[in-house]
Amino acid sequence: MFDQIHEECGVFGIYSTHNSPSVVGDTYMALYALQHRGQQSCGIAVNDDGVINSYRDVGLVPEVFNQCVLDQLGSGRMAIGHVLYAAKTPDRSDAQPLVVRHIKGTMAMAFNGALVNAAQLKEEQELKGAIFHSNFDAEIISHVIINERLNTHSIEEAIERAMYKLKGAYSMVIMSPQKLIAVRDPNGFRPLAIGKMGDEIVVASESCAFDSIGAEFVRDVRPGEIVVIDKNGIRSVETHCSKKGDICVFEYIYTARPDSVIEGESVHLARKRAGAFLAQEHPVEADVVIGAPDSGLDAALGYAEESKIPYGIGFIKNRYIGRTFILPTQKERERAVHIKLNVLKSTVEGKRVVLVDDSIVRGTTSAQIIHMLREAGAKEVHIRISSPPFINPCYFGTDIDSKDKLIACRMSLEEIRQSLDADSLGYLSLEHTAQIAQVKTGCGFCMGCFSGKYPIEVPTEKPYDKFSHKLCDKQ
Repeated sequence: MFDQIHEECGVFGIYSTHNSPSVVGDTYMALYALQHRGQQSCGIAVNDDGVINSYRDVGLVPEVFNQCVLDQLGSGRMAIGHVLYAAKTPDRSDAQPLVVRHIKGTMAMAFNGALVNAAQLKEEQELKGAIFHSNFDAEIISHVIINERLNTHSIEEAIERAMYKLKGAYSMVIMSPQKLIAVRDPNGFRPLAIGKMGDEIVVASESCAFDSIGAEFVRDVRPGEIVVIDKNGIRSVETHCSKKGDICVFEYIYTARPDSVIEGESVHLARKRAGAFLAQEHPVEADVVIGAPDSGLDAALGYAEESKIPYGIGFIKNRYIGRTFILPTQKERERAVHIKLNVLKSTVEGKRVVLVDDSIVRGTTSAQIIHMLREAGAKEVHIRISSPPFINPCYFGTDIDSKDKLIACRMSLEEIRQSLDADSLGYLSLEHTAQIAQVKTGCGFCMGCFSGKYPIEVPTEKPYDKFSHKLCDKQ
């Protein structure tokens, strides 16, 4: 909803054995499936025998791409696509894929994640004469890779060398004139998967993108792996594959689509498991269990099954409201909650209601939803959250950059309950959060936003950006 966490991006790539307009159409459909990962801008870049054409703009996938635009992109053997969510309102120059032309050729890149040493790398590049047109890490990474490419024999060798300098989360799809390359950081913070569709190889942030185009899931890209796809087939560079990885646990709680499989675990089943743990930890006498659309629904089902309390549909969601979470004022966001969600009165009237949601960030939307339930006649409202309280910033791609935004940093559990006007409030424990996803690959979890313990060293303070302040600012 409007004060919840939002993921940064979704990426997709396709390599075909022959030149075809279908690579553009398949990329378009895959971006549709990944729309939940980013709703502020999108783009597609297509490789036609070494010539890379692209189109990108601010907006949802169907707003940016119509048949005319897709036809103009033409055909090719490769294509990559991107959907973006950003903490700030982006403009067209921020949209990806990023296409860069340099002395050794052309490179296109779609990126998901965040670097913890972005400021340091940017300063190093600026001192070498680099000019930046955005504040996004993708542009910084492109400069680092291109600098390495000038002194290497191949794009994959340049990426391999660049990875020694990149610190943080990055799942990327990179396209050179002859190759499609998938890259995942050594910790594997963000998901990236490989699929197959006949003779075509596809890569995507989530497996649900494969389902949308009829592709078959093959495997996840391993943490630190560079997967190279070209006319000779598919091969891996494993120089940086020394760790099991620590995928963001919030992928299972909120970010990913429930029909995706990440690291061998169904997101839907992970959320149901979280709900069952919640019922064990925070039981309550109630008449109905409902979920907050959309990511709270699976956990609510798990809570209901474990508690033996009937599951009900508590809200009807308006799916045509679009990008409401970027409305500029709090008053507009409050009104938009009522437009986007409407309580199904017959489910909650006169009943003791358990409302299951994935998280509470600022608390404003949660308070409004509880108020709506009470107006609809709910006798009691018990809030159950399928994650622990957010008490730390995220440095790896979700938009929690300050504790100031987090209600759990300002209030005790009882104070939060009172501010929401809930009859009771329960969060999932850290212990059970670590057990919701039974991954098959041995990958661990990053839970730094809940525990304060991060898999890698993180900045002690947010870097100062002189370009974001007016001249009168004394900082």
